[in-house]
Amino acid sequence: MEIWINPACSKCRSAIGLLDAEGADYTVRRYLEDVPSEDEIRGVLDRLGLEPWDITRTQEDAAKELGLKDWARDASSRERWITALSRHPKLIQRPIITADDGTAVVGRSEEAVRDALSR
Repeated sequence: MEIWINPACSKCRSAIGLLDAEGADYTVRRYLEDVPSEDEIRGVLDRLGLEPWDITRTQEDAAKELGLKDWARDASSRERWITALSRHPKLIQRPIITADDGTAVVGRSEEAVRDALSR
């Protein structure tokens, strides 16, 4: 299992704490330093069963500068969103946990982290 985190994020720290408390075997990826490629983002989206706009932090300064609230949320705009996430990783919702069964969750709640642990 891998968890994408921003160490400054309280939700990320909580998720790591729960993973540690449960004795989980996982790898930490500090995605602001080790920025995911567009292909990696596509892969995580497939595992999550979500679209890029579903995991975008639209209140970040970069989102406002890009005008993301006005971007279309449809198949023809998908690649534009993925490119934005790769170029501005701070826009990626966190933490994202990729489970051993090939799925993933956005681990913003204890329930979501426990869901990843159960897979």
